[in-house]
Amino acid sequence: MNRFVNGLGYLSKDEFGWAVGFNAVCLVYFLSHTTVSNLTVTAIFILIATLQIFVAIFILALASPLTFASDPSPLQDFCVAINDPKGSVFVNRKFCKDAKLAKADDFYFSGLHIRKTTSNTFGSIVTPLNVAQMPGLHTLGISMVRIEYASNGSLNPPHTHPRASEILVVLEGTLHIGFVTSNPDNRLISKVLYPGDVFVFPVGLIHFQYNIGNVEKSIKGNTYAVAFAGLSSENPWVITIANAVFGSNPSINADILAKAFNLDRKMVKNLQSKF
Repeated sequence: MNRFVNGLGYLSKDEFGWAVGFNAVCLVYFLSHTTVSNLTVTAIFILIATLQIFVAIFILALASPLTFASDPSPLQDFCVAINDPKGSVFVNRKFCKDAKLAKADDFYFSGLHIRKTTSNTFGSIVTPLNVAQMPGLHTLGISMVRIEYASNGSLNPPHTHPRASEILVVLEGTLHIGFVTSNPDNRLISKVLYPGDVFVFPVGLIHFQYNIGNVEKSIKGNTYAVAFAGLSSENPWVITIANAVFGSNPSINADILAKAFNLDRKMVKNLQSKF
C-alpha cells in the first residue's frame, strides 16, 4: 500500500513526508531564533503542542479534497471481498482476497432477469446487486438494483441513499418519479418516464417511483413495470422515510412526531402501529 489510511481519507507517502518535513522545519526555525537558556520547560511543551496543531491543520488541508467522494478510489486493480480474517488487507469492513486467487465468479452475478414476487404493501420489490452479492464490486464504488412494480398504483416509497447518487432507466411500464430538494426550498422535481427514459436522483435526496401505467392502453390490462438503477457506491444503503420515522426501534415519542408533523397524538400512534 503506498498510501496511509487515516480518519480524513488517504494520505500518500509524499504527502506524509511533507507533513513531517514541515514539522521539522518549524522546529528548527523556532529554535534558531530562540536561546535555549531563555526557554522554560513549560515553553518547550507549548512549542511542541503548537507544532502538532500546525501539522494537524496541514494534514487536514492535504486530505480534505479526498473526503468528498462517496467511496474512495481503489489503490489496486480490485479487492474481492471475503470475511476471512487471514486476508492481507482490510478495506471498508471487508478483507481482500489474494488477487492471485481471484476468479471470474467473483465478478459475476446471474438473476436480474428473474421476475420476483411483489405481494407486499407497496406492490414493488427491489433486487440489489452490491458487494454482498458480487464480492468483486468491493472498493469499485458502484452497484445496481432491479426494481419491479406489480401494477398501477404500486410504489417504491420515498427513501434516500445516504452514500450514493442513483441513475434509473425504465425498461417496461410508465413511472411517475421524483425527488425533493433539501431545506429550505424542499422543491419537488418530478417527471413521467416511459421505456428507455433515464433519470438521476442526486445523492442523499428523498426520492420515489410510482407506477401509473394506464390499464386501458396496456396489453391485456397488464401495467407491470420494471426499472434498473445504477448507484455510485458499492453499498449505498437505503433509508425508507416512513419506516424510519414511524417504525423506529424503539419508537420515537409520539408527542415529538405529533408536533413535528402537526398531527393528533392518536393518529401518530395509529401510524406507528402499522410499521
